[in-house]
Order: sequence, then C-alpha cells, then structure tokens
Amino acid sequence: MKQKLERLLANLFGVVFLGLSLLVTVETVLRKAFNFSLQGAAELGGYALAVGSAIGFALAITSRSHIRVDVFHERFPPALQAFMNWLSAVSLGALGLFLVGVCWRVLTKTVEYGSAAQTPWATPLIYPQSVWYAALVAFAVYAVVHALHACRLYFTGQREALLVEFHPKSAKEELKEELEDLAQRSGGELKGQA
Repeated sequence: MKQKLERLLANLFGVVFLGLSLLVTVETVLRKAFNFSLQGAAELGGYALAVGSAIGFALAITSRSHIRVDVFHERFPPALQAFMNWLSAVSLGALGLFLVGVCWRVLTKTVEYGSAAQTPWATPLIYPQSVWYAALVAFAVYAVVHALHACRLYFTGQREALLVEFHPKSAKEELKEELEDLAQRSGGELKGQA
C-alpha cells in the first residue's frame, strides 16, 4: 500500500512539473521564434510550484525523505533514537496543521477582497488557491495520521517498530534503493532487447 501511494504521489508530482516544463518550452520557442507570448507561463509556474510542493511534502513522508540532520542519529542509544523519530513525526504533523491554518486565512482574505492575479490573465485567485489548499489539507491529513501512528508506537512501548518505520534513511539505504532501481531499469531494457 505504501509503495503504491509513493508511486502515485511521485507520478502526480512528475506530471505537474512535466506539464510545466512543456509549457515553458512552448512559451520560450514562441517568444524567440515568433515574438509571441502565451502570457501565462510564469503564473502557471507559481501555481504548479505551490501545488507540487504540497504533493512533494506528502511524498517525502511516504519515502522517509524529509531532510533531517542525522549525523549523530545512529550513534545515539535506541531509546533516544525512538524519541527523536517520534518527535520528528509529531513536528511534521504539527507543521501540516499550521500550513493548513495559514492557507485557510489566505483563502478567506482572497474571498473577502475578491483578489485576482496581477497578470494579464487576472485569474481569480480563489481557484488556484483552492487547489493549493486541497493539496495542503491532503498533506496535513497524511502527516497527522503518520504522527498518530508514531504516537501509538511510542506510547505503547513498541520502540523497535518506531525505529524501523520512522528512522531517517541512511546513506546505505539510499544507495541500496538506487542500485535496485538501476537493476530494475537495466533488466527491463535487456528484456526489451531480447
């Protein structure tokens, strides 16, 4: 289940930024070759970055890729490692709730003032901000569920499970994943050539 969610989020993240890169390419070619602009690539880029970031946050939780300073993490005793893993999960859940709260205030001000983008399209900001809000809510829900799971493990004394499921990826783990991915891609290419 976790791998399917990770793959779905990664694909969604990739589609958002692949679409954006295609739009920027078309915009650049039109400007250079025909002295014509679509007038919206920068605006859409900002929206894609906002939504893509929220998707990326959730993806990072799923793949344990959030950056943590873990130079000393493996040197600490298991009890302290478990506490730090629990604290990081709870902090991430709190951050998700904070971001949703801030975004909600932005949305209410947008509705109150009837705000529109300061671009040639003059897009009513309620539309892209609503998508941004929905993506942040999804991240926050996932982060809170993740934090609650960490709390359940921590407070029921399941420290080993907490260490396994919530520790930051080590350089060895990341290298192993990359080598497995390379082997899988190479195997697929070899099968296609046979």
